[in-house]
Amino acid sequence: MTGSTHEIYAIRYAHHGGRSAAQNYIGGDPHEASQALDFYVWAIRGEHGTVVVDTGFDEAMARKRGRTLLRPVAEGLQAVGIQPDEVTDVVISHLHYDHAGNYGLFPRARYHLQECEMHFATGRCMCDAAMRVAFEADDVAAMVHKVFTDRVTFHDGDGTVAPGITVHHIGGHSKGLQSVRVTTARGPVVLASDASHLYSHLDQGKVFPIVYDTQAVVAGYDRLKALAASGQHIVPGHDPDVLKRYPAPRPDLEGWVARLDVAPKA
Repeated sequence: MTGSTHEIYAIRYAHHGGRSAAQNYIGGDPHEASQALDFYVWAIRGEHGTVVVDTGFDEAMARKRGRTLLRPVAEGLQAVGIQPDEVTDVVISHLHYDHAGNYGLFPRARYHLQECEMHFATGRCMCDAAMRVAFEADDVAAMVHKVFTDRVTFHDGDGTVAPGITVHHIGGHSKGLQSVRVTTARGPVVLASDASHLYSHLDQGKVFPIVYDTQAVVAGYDRLKALAASGQHIVPGHDPDVLKRYPAPRPDLEGWVARLDVAPKA
């Protein structure tokens, strides 16, 4: 590995099947074919160390939310040689339960978050049940505790986490949603997180029903395309096809971990 290029791993840790189109798209017909969601965290490895993007949720939260935990996040990271207690930087794309749980898993890490996401998750919008549906008070409170122990770096728009790793405020799905752009040997790859849940959201201009600002979601699709080397360099946050399109780093990780810094399969 040379310069500031990086390896990127998508690690699948949970699944939610049997979702109707209406659960995945505004205006979706509930009688259309269902589209499952997978849940991922991402690991970026380069000469400047390892950065983890999002922290997932645990078995207790899986039960509470009716999701299937396939393997703990820590186990997936360890499968690619990453020990959670050695990670020094974690990017939180936004503070929804499936991206900001497991808050004690990275005891040495500094967390990177958009400042407006913290304002959103602790402000008056959380008085509205519809707005707070994807947030968990304990996850948000844990981030507040990290602020008070000097473990949070706030970003306001675009920012740099490490050479070749930048964050970009997209908004829309959540007020402070940020995506991550990573320099790789095949060009800049963008980890969209929930700026595009599924490939179909980006490709067809559709919008996921949990949303803060619909206009910002649609504008975000153009931003993702501008940040990435091509459409094949944008990785959605919840699409099961990610594991079909990209190769596993080893045969034993097939269906669990995908390598994103190499070209998709033909």
